[in-house]
Amino acid sequence: QVQLVESGGGLVQAGGSLRLSCAASGIIFSRNYMGWYRQAPGKQRELVAGITSGGSTNYADSVKGRFTIARDNAKNTVYLQMNSLKPEDTAVYYCNIVGLGRIDWGQGTQVTVSS
Repeated sequence: QVQLVESGGGLVQAGGSLRLSCAASGIIFSRNYMGWYRQAPGKQRELVAGITSGGSTNYADSVKGRFTIARDNAKNTVYLQMNSLKPEDTAVYYCNIVGLGRIDWGQGTQVTVSS
């Protein structure tokens, strides 16, 4: 069964940290370019961080220097370490394949940053 399950979200004060996890099943995880996306209320879903099968990473300008994406191919899991959180980071966070081959979205995990 092809599935993505995100976890680790929560309510945190500005300046705090959270670590998100996404467990994938039903795909050849190690071969895929994986990413973390987020969708804030009233806004389109956006890609905030990506990690290639080889481990190269890239980030949206809005999170560069604060967020770190990592992957564990043995566990079919991708992580997002979020530091120095800001109220504007409040959104539902999702993981998925980047580009062609994207699969059905998971339920996401809510991140709420209070000021």
